[in-house]
Amino acid sequence: MILKMELSLVLIFHFVIITKCLKTLSSFGKESQLTVVGAHGNYSWPVRDKAVRVGGDIVLGALHMVHERSEDKICGPIMPQGGVQALETMLYTLDIINADKRLLPGIDLGVLAKDDCDRDIYGLEQAVDFIRGSIANIGGSAYKCHDESDPVIPGVIGAPSSVTSIQVANLLKLFKIPQVSFFSTSTVLSSRDRYPFFLRTIPSDVHQAQAMVELVRVLGWTYVSVVYEESSYGMQGFNELEKLLKAGEICIAATEKLIKDSGVAGQATYDKTVERLLDKSNARGVIVFGSDQEVGELMQAVRRKNASGWFSWIGSDGWGGRSLAVNGNEMEVEGSVTVQPLAFEVRGFKEYFLNLTPQNNRRNPWFVEFWEQQFKCKYPGSSWTPYNDGFNVNCSGNERLSSEEFEMEAQLQFVSDAIMSFAQALTNMHADFCEGRPGLCDAMVPIDGKLLKEYLVKVNFTGLSGQEFVFLPNGDALARYRILNYRQVEKGRFEWKTIGFFLGKHLFLDSQSSKRIYNMNQMVDMKFRWDEPKHPESVCSRPCRKGEAHHMIDGSACCWTCSPCHLFQYLPTKYACVDCPSGTIPSFDRQSCMEIPIIYLRYTDAIALVAMAFASIGIIATAIVMVVFVIYNDTPVVKASGRELSFVLLLGIFMCYAMTFILVSKPHEITCGAQKYCIGLSFSIVYSAILTKTNRIARIFRAGKKTSKRPRFISPRSQLFICGAFVAVQNAVGIVWLLLRPPRAVAYHADRDDHQLVCNDAVGAWYMVGFTYPIVLVIICTFYAFVTRNIPEAFNESKYIGFTMYTTCIIWLAFVSIYFSTEHNIQIRIATMSFSISLSATVGLICMFATKLYIIILHPERNVRQSLLAAKPGMPSPKLNNCYYSINSTCHSNGRQDTAQSAQSEDGDMEMVNRLRPSSSFSSSISRSTCATQTLTYGSSISTQTLDAISRGPDDVQL
Repeated sequence: MILKMELSLVLIFHFVIITKCLKTLSSFGKESQLTVVGAHGNYSWPVRDKAVRVGGDIVLGALHMVHERSEDKICGPIMPQGGVQALETMLYTLDIINADKRLLPGIDLGVLAKDDCDRDIYGLEQAVDFIRGSIANIGGSAYKCHDESDPVIPGVIGAPSSVTSIQVANLLKLFKIPQVSFFSTSTVLSSRDRYPFFLRTIPSDVHQAQAMVELVRVLGWTYVSVVYEESSYGMQGFNELEKLLKAGEICIAATEKLIKDSGVAGQATYDKTVERLLDKSNARGVIVFGSDQEVGELMQAVRRKNASGWFSWIGSDGWGGRSLAVNGNEMEVEGSVTVQPLAFEVRGFKEYFLNLTPQNNRRNPWFVEFWEQQFKCKYPGSSWTPYNDGFNVNCSGNERLSSEEFEMEAQLQFVSDAIMSFAQALTNMHADFCEGRPGLCDAMVPIDGKLLKEYLVKVNFTGLSGQEFVFLPNGDALARYRILNYRQVEKGRFEWKTIGFFLGKHLFLDSQSSKRIYNMNQMVDMKFRWDEPKHPESVCSRPCRKGEAHHMIDGSACCWTCSPCHLFQYLPTKYACVDCPSGTIPSFDRQSCMEIPIIYLRYTDAIALVAMAFASIGIIATAIVMVVFVIYNDTPVVKASGRELSFVLLLGIFMCYAMTFILVSKPHEITCGAQKYCIGLSFSIVYSAILTKTNRIARIFRAGKKTSKRPRFISPRSQLFICGAFVAVQNAVGIVWLLLRPPRAVAYHADRDDHQLVCNDAVGAWYMVGFTYPIVLVIICTFYAFVTRNIPEAFNESKYIGFTMYTTCIIWLAFVSIYFSTEHNIQIRIATMSFSISLSATVGLICMFATKLYIIILHPERNVRQSLLAAKPGMPSPKLNNCYYSINSTCHSNGRQDTAQSAQSEDGDMEMVNRLRPSSSFSSSISRSTCATQTLTYGSSISTQTLDAISRGPDDVQL
């Protein structure tokens, strides 16, 4: 009992609130109604109580924009296409529904149709009449808001305008009255949470915006202006356009808003809009998302600004294909491409409408106004309006609508489908609740709006247009659009022509989705102007050429200047040139960098082949000398040349030649390490041996002048030790160098288009670390060669050493200059190094061993002691015969020296030292052991045999 009392209180509270709202709306309407002072008397405008009332067992509400919107008069002139034709389409379909026995058996469907004058507040006021009957049935009560004649409206058709539909939907959802609109396309209305009882037979603007942006893409535009009306339809459409254009990298040059909801703009406002559009001269493409009335005013402003033919328009369904925007503005609208929801002609409607007259169409109270506007006459007995007040001619009633002059609204299918969806839903509900009994049953009285909405969403029927219709789950219609082009078919005759279709998410040439459109060339029927068939470009900046970067202007993504990239730059993005990393060059398309082929000295290169051939000859020659010296190891010439140091010298020369093969091999950690270590080592062995020889000669020569004491460390073992000590220094340098700077193969780029594979120490002067110590040895050797230049001419070894060192210095001076001048080309540097090393080895090989091989091989008769001890021709000595006699009698009595005499060698060494002194004294007591001594009268010559005798004794003679 208490629960019932609380429920009653709640219902009474809701009733009081709603009643107050209705009183407020009614008072607003009365205050807004105008009293017009006309030429024929005063009258009220607009006439709010006018309505189409078709009785029936079930009565639907309907809102149509029969009149245009007017700022000063609330309702403007009659709207022929979207107003009167849409209303008559609904009535025509209603007649067919009531005549069809399969639909609503035993039930007549009625309608209460009101005019919203394309104004949201005015339309909301008119919609109040649709809920009066519902208020009386809140909670099953018997409250009456008006009188017994107010029917309960279970559903509403309309409103056409999105902004009006939003207002009405907010009202109807309070009473759970489903609403089916036929022209409202705003994306806001797709929200099931905010508008749970709203449905529509026309696609949402989300899909329309997609179709418009797809047209922009097909036309190749990247820079467009957007004009939209100040309404939910226009602003929501612009929001969708903005997102899609941004996603498609299409820039908006300018955005202009056309006043609608806040009032009516004057000519000056439209003129300024056109001026701002003209300021963006590169944006010749303009998207217009608005209604026909506002677009018509915009086109007039275009004409006033002498801009006819400048803009190429992409239009929405609010004005595309509508005469109100085009009439009188043909030249300005020419070339427009508009999107229109795909609708087909309602079969039989054209004949029905052309046969209507004021006499046979009395159920439509606005048809007389349409008639008067159509024929520019005053119909007898009609009410005065602001728009027939100036007609001085009376209508005869015999006027007839002509098929030639008749222009049918292209989207009437959606009106027919809207009322047909209600009929189908009610029929299905009747079949479920009334079990096939004709007429309304108690289960359907009153009709549950929430249940009716569920039946509406599930309808599936073929409408009067012959097209199948279904709602999407959210209450929207399928995305299907027709693409229209307004152009001259003959000079001075214009028409809207279908040039394609937008189905789902793509453009097609046919309505069966079989021929998709990818570019403008496929749309062969699309024309811009009679004298300019192709649509103009609408781009801020032309595309840059290959290899040019875009530098954006004023932060715009579509306006830029082009600047060429440098030779070694690529374009990871189109906005900036970026240097390719060293060792790479740009690809052909400049989208990436590709590696420059690596260059390094190969065995097959010509210069490498020459270097290896030269080194191979040197190796063979060195091997021959080694073999000869081994074979003739015990001959006087080999003994006289210092066998131990000669073999050390040959080893160094062999290593010098072998270095060529390491130098020309592919850089690798192993080969690079071998180069670092062995280059200095091979030279150190060569010049350490030569330095040991020159040092020995110099010391003996110097000691012979100053003292008779035998110099220290001149024995073969000592000489090898000294030579090894010199080489050990280089070994230490090489090992430390390897540890401090490990060898590795690296990429080297002498310039931007160079990519060489080299050893890390081949770059710069690092190889000089390995050459520094050998250079020091060369300098010291050269110094000793210079110091010993005055040794008597018989000291041929000193002469050859001097020649070797002078030639080596020349070679190295040339090499160093070439080395530092070829840093850009490591291959040339390495090849030059190979030739220099081989050439230095060749000089040493020839100068130090050629004469010896000459005697050993070609003149073996001279490879005897007598030949070695003979005086040089032209240099006689009075003591020479005594020497020969002594040699024959004491040294060679049996063909070779008696080994017993070797004990006397120390005494002989001391004698030779004494003989090198300036007094040139000679002791006859030991002359028998100095048979290898040759002395001129003034002591100006001493032979190499004397040096050998000093250091080795009489067994081995040094040449």
